[in-house]
Amino acid sequence: MPSLGELVAPRRMGRDFRWLLASSWTSNVGDGVALAAAPLLIASLTSSPILVAAGAMLQFLPWLLFGLHAGAIADRFDRRRLVMVANAARAVVLAALCVVLITGTANIAIVLAVAFLYGTAEVFVDTAGSTLLPMLVKPADLGIGNARLQAGYLVANQFAGPPLGAFLFAAGTAWPFLVEVVCVLLAVVLISRMARTPVPPRPSTGSRTPEKSHVHTDIGEGLRWLWQNPPVRTLVLIILVFNVTWAAPWGVLVLYATEHLHMGAIGYGALTTASAAGGLLATVCFGWLERHVSFATLMRVVLTLEVLMHLAFALTSSGWVALAIMFVFGAYAFVWGTISTTVRQRLVPPELQGRVASVNMVGVFGGMVIGQGLGGVIAQIWGLTGPWWFAFVGAALTLLFVWKPISQIVSAAPVDQSVNEP
Repeated sequence: MPSLGELVAPRRMGRDFRWLLASSWTSNVGDGVALAAAPLLIASLTSSPILVAAGAMLQFLPWLLFGLHAGAIADRFDRRRLVMVANAARAVVLAALCVVLITGTANIAIVLAVAFLYGTAEVFVDTAGSTLLPMLVKPADLGIGNARLQAGYLVANQFAGPPLGAFLFAAGTAWPFLVEVVCVLLAVVLISRMARTPVPPRPSTGSRTPEKSHVHTDIGEGLRWLWQNPPVRTLVLIILVFNVTWAAPWGVLVLYATEHLHMGAIGYGALTTASAAGGLLATVCFGWLERHVSFATLMRVVLTLEVLMHLAFALTSSGWVALAIMFVFGAYAFVWGTISTTVRQRLVPPELQGRVASVNMVGVFGGMVIGQGLGGVIAQIWGLTGPWWFAFVGAALTLLFVWKPISQIVSAAPVDQSVNEP
């Protein structure tokens, strides 16, 4: 019988993958602590809804401002070192926050500035970090590798981290952020144990010397490549549109749960827990699914479930039914996230992984911004189930358009190559 370590991180994937996995899981513990502690800190300093909302907005604003630049930079330099430097920057920002909290000089302006600086560094960590896995494992192992990384996110960021963060905040406002500093620094140490990842190759274009090209030139190069590659272009557009339809009802989920379903604050929290529980079930099943079901079939099933999920939420008025729907959502959302990331990584050349990943993430957060804005307006005019009906119709129409191209996306992704070494 294989050991637990072999089940989690098979030996064939190499020691560097294990160091990457350990670093990612450790960092996610710290992020999960902040997930609960940061809103509590902001709420303790202000009762202004605008300032509280600003704290939430700063989670995705750095992506819209710096996401494309982060992708270009990740394709220029040693990606492992970039993750280490950006994580070290996060630790410095958090340490400064701890100082002002301990000295009693913290105010809402300082905390929001810290949130913005921390989020900016996180953009570079996540962008460069997403390019490391394709450099370490064979394309055939990208699915299980992404599944293991996603499992760490679910367990550490969604389950373990938030309760720990709330408990530490109750013990003292600085404690959760001190723990996060330790987690982030430990993540730096762990990823430093990897063998050095070389700078991705940057083939020259014409007479231009790649090393001297402007970062905006690199961004344009990445955008042109993406637009001229139909499978990747379609995949990114699918993710953008489905994030718009998903975010529309999710932006008013707290009101839907408390006012339409009458679940209360605890019931609203239980919805998130049910989603994470579904995701954990999917982590256990993903290896079997990958071996027995084609990615094209899985993608169609998952997107069909997304359409049905919106319809079910629009029709139900039962909290228990909503919890069951959310459990299923968590399971298929994990499968979709793992497959879409794996297919994209298989399709994109090593030298473009950072730029294409950053475009994808900008689309994710841009779609969320658009969707949440639409959801608020729709709910105001047509009630709290209105955004679910909008999401149902929009997702169903999108699925009809992409049903056939999904096969072309998957068939274009090679799985029989050697390790993607640049």
